[in-house]
Amino acid sequence: MNEEVINLIDIQRHFKVGTEIVRALRGITLSIKRNEFVALMGPSGSGKSTLMNLLGCLDTPTSGQYFLNGQDVSKMDDNELAEVRNKEIGFVFQTFNLLPRSTALENVMLPLVYAGQNKSARLERAKEVLADVQLSDRMAHKPNELSGGQRQRVAVARALVNHPSIILADEPTGNLDSKTSIEIMGLLEEIHKAGNTIIVVTHEESIARHAHRIIRLIDGQVESDEVNENPVKVSDYHMQEA
Repeated sequence: MNEEVINLIDIQRHFKVGTEIVRALRGITLSIKRNEFVALMGPSGSGKSTLMNLLGCLDTPTSGQYFLNGQDVSKMDDNELAEVRNKEIGFVFQTFNLLPRSTALENVMLPLVYAGQNKSARLERAKEVLADVQLSDRMAHKPNELSGGQRQRVAVARALVNHPSIILADEPTGNLDSKTSIEIMGLLEEIHKAGNTIIVVTHEESIARHAHRIIRLIDGQVESDEVNENPVKVSDYHMQEA
């Protein structure tokens, strides 16, 4: 089960800004295996947001190849990318990105609507993942009736609903207090234990230390790619409090 889910080969991404060419990514080559828990770090301007957009099939490279589950997605058009995104990638954003007028259940069901599943299958699966994130009692609540942590749990449930190949979490604790941040990282740990591949994009060292591998970018290149021998577990915090 250690096959590569992501394989990037010499990925370059250039943007034209006025008359200048900005080289956001300068030859990124890396692979991520199934069920890895990876943190992607880097200062502002390092290329980590550009790389995340490429990994999430929200953008395509200027040159190089990106294989997702053995499929070359680097040359796909927008419609093909949208299909891959909906099937293969679960997104968790800093700002939650929930529909304000929809209930937690409706928000979680949304990717299944796009996937063309019938209503009873959508309901069953959405209820299942909301139970997995301990929100069975909040299914009928709208986002403004939920705490920040509960909203992020809804977002995590929505990310999981399509059985994606990877969970891509962009600053998932950025809008949360430290206690709630620890809870969300605990939830990501549980999801990882259940077999999911997780990539967390963060600028916070304390969040990155939960990952089992830390990739650091600088100036559009991989500065370091290291195994984290002692990942922080949420249970460690509870032991400190005891």
